[in-house]
Amino acid sequence: MGDAGAVGVKVLAVGAHPDDVEFTCAGTLGLLAKRGCTVAIATLSSGDLGSVEWPAPKTAEIRRREAANAAALLGASYRCLEFHDFGIYLDDEANRRVTELLRAVQPDLVFAPSPQDYMADHENTSALVRNACFYASVPHYLTCTDSPAASPPMTRVPALYYCDPVEGKDWFGRPILPSLVVDISETIEIKSQMLACHESQRNWLRRQHGVDQYIEEMKLWAADRGRLIGRPFGEGFRQHLGHAYPHENILSRLLEGWVHKRQ
Repeated sequence: MGDAGAVGVKVLAVGAHPDDVEFTCAGTLGLLAKRGCTVAIATLSSGDLGSVEWPAPKTAEIRRREAANAAALLGASYRCLEFHDFGIYLDDEANRRVTELLRAVQPDLVFAPSPQDYMADHENTSALVRNACFYASVPHYLTCTDSPAASPPMTRVPALYYCDPVEGKDWFGRPILPSLVVDISETIEIKSQMLACHESQRNWLRRQHGVDQYIEEMKLWAADRGRLIGRPFGEGFRQHLGHAYPHENILSRLLEGWVHKRQ
């Protein structure tokens, strides 16, 4: 059921690779979509190196299709910016490409990977999204698609939230705790269904990292975050509160009753 205050609100979730968004914030996206928000999902990379079975172009094709199928379960759009795995760098071209994404979507609320995570693709995606949130409203900042068809500048800096890092740890194994936890108990099944769309990634993780029980591992982590707020399942976030970024907690307003603040 939609909420009058959420209808028309645009939400963008950006991951480095296909399935990153499903692991970190799909339950929250499900709640936002149910309340009338327009949801877009993007990945910088196509996940082209995530297979030992197929060459990179075939892997990219499969993983793009899986990501689109997962997004469709929410009624969300999906786009890939066609970076390569291990090729997401914090440079001028990348800043302009990600800024064009923000301008194309015009989001009010953005989810990004944690600034510190277990690999550089995630961390650089986080920095690129943070930059794009700021750059997108600067009229004379030209994107790499500068042309009559380029998207117009945004009129404001959107609210930015960082998802949990993988396993909730920094580089030294120390916990990174969220300041907000969203109760996703009512959307854990759609989160599971979205993750199940990424069958090729499950096969890769089983072979490369010895990780199986793809969905069960996700549920164990969601249960861990849920325990922080006394709920069955949760997803953790931290809001970017630096200069020029909105300080209003729009997530709490849109999901009143589902968002729990932590000290």
